[in-house]
Amino acid sequence: MQIVEKIKNGGVVGAGGGGFPTHIKGQSQVEYVLANGAECEPLIHKDVELMTHRSAEILDGLQLMMESTGATRGVVGIKKKNHNAIAIFRQALQGTDFELLELGDFYPAGDEYELVQLATGRLIPPGGIPLDVGCVVSNVETLFNVSKAVKDSPVTHKFVSVAGLVKEPKSFWVPLGSSYRDLLDFAGGTTQSDFVMLVSGVLMGGFSTDLDEVVTKTCAGLIVLPADHYLVSRKTRSTEQMNRIGKSACDQCTACTEICPRYLLGYDVQPHKVMRSLSFTTSGADYWNKFATYCCSCGLCTLYACPEDLFPREACDQAKKSMQDAGVQYQQTKAPKIHSMKNYRRVPTKSLLRRLRIAKYEVSTPLVEGFPLPGEVRILLQQHAGKPAVPVVKTGASVTTDDLLADLPENSLGARIHAPLSGQVTEVTATYIRIVADAGTESGGKVV
Repeated sequence: MQIVEKIKNGGVVGAGGGGFPTHIKGQSQVEYVLANGAECEPLIHKDVELMTHRSAEILDGLQLMMESTGATRGVVGIKKKNHNAIAIFRQALQGTDFELLELGDFYPAGDEYELVQLATGRLIPPGGIPLDVGCVVSNVETLFNVSKAVKDSPVTHKFVSVAGLVKEPKSFWVPLGSSYRDLLDFAGGTTQSDFVMLVSGVLMGGFSTDLDEVVTKTCAGLIVLPADHYLVSRKTRSTEQMNRIGKSACDQCTACTEICPRYLLGYDVQPHKVMRSLSFTTSGADYWNKFATYCCSCGLCTLYACPEDLFPREACDQAKKSMQDAGVQYQQTKAPKIHSMKNYRRVPTKSLLRRLRIAKYEVSTPLVEGFPLPGEVRILLQQHAGKPAVPVVKTGASVTTDDLLADLPENSLGARIHAPLSGQVTEVTATYIRIVADAGTESGGKVV
């Protein structure tokens, strides 16, 4: 069976957060495959732990993706501050044709546009993808999953970090569908009762207070913060409040644009102009909205650059949605040209930690085995880009670990979903499948 078919059968998707089905990338023909181990979101350290402990599987997945795509060059990107991982990969790469790209400790070093430029010197066309310049970019956990899938072991677990207000910050494997409550319990519980969770990242991640939410194939982990933390107040404002504040207080200083990573790469992203749409809603919003088209929603403009704590990232998100709803497209005609000050305007992670008032939570999250088997899991059918998976099991069915639970939607982008443990299907809905674990099943469902 071909590599692509094995990846497809294994339900591998982008584990770095995007969730794009990896078998689609595997069908491409490119020159480069880039292993993205930059992990630039503050406080999340699961990728560096994976690189430290599972380098062989990651490099195997990289080699398999190169074979599938016909690539002749494989590059592993790791931040140079991660000394143990760098040393391990230097040793592992001896005698191979793989290259090691040591990245600076800045945000967002893991952005595809940034990584492609650093690794190859090429700039992706405005609105394009790495494939347009002969590259495929895959997160290191995705490549780990590729290695497992080709050995007929589908994606049933997720590697996560839990940090912040927990007694034992750590990284570990969890069965898909495990609750956030299960994760916090394995991290020793929280150190205070009044808390919130940032899911998968401080800047680009989501926000939750629901302990019954569950882990998916794209979840990077949980960051637990006090309920009254600065970031919580920033992330919980209503759209109406953010727009009203922006309309009244934005003085067009351009700080948001001058620090924007995409703008500095030469793309026509200008958040300060998008902010004008809040004031000119009847006469000019359609014009100003176009300057959000190539925004990657990294959040630097809102959470780092703006001196008045306004919300340009959210304004860009609104602008993109407004253009999409109206069927309006904008195409930058000039080829991107890197700004002369780009390297001097990078945002160091340490500065970002201080600005976001989370420096005290910056600790290691070592890999720990032995996550206890949940009594039940709730497997979401939408864990990837594309359409939800289609259930192939019914309520009352018995399943074993690795069994297929849901298949790709016919003739549509999607990914298969498999059972992370043995048990009985107790509920099948339009959005999830619930499995109650068999008594006596080993911890975690299987060894990853």
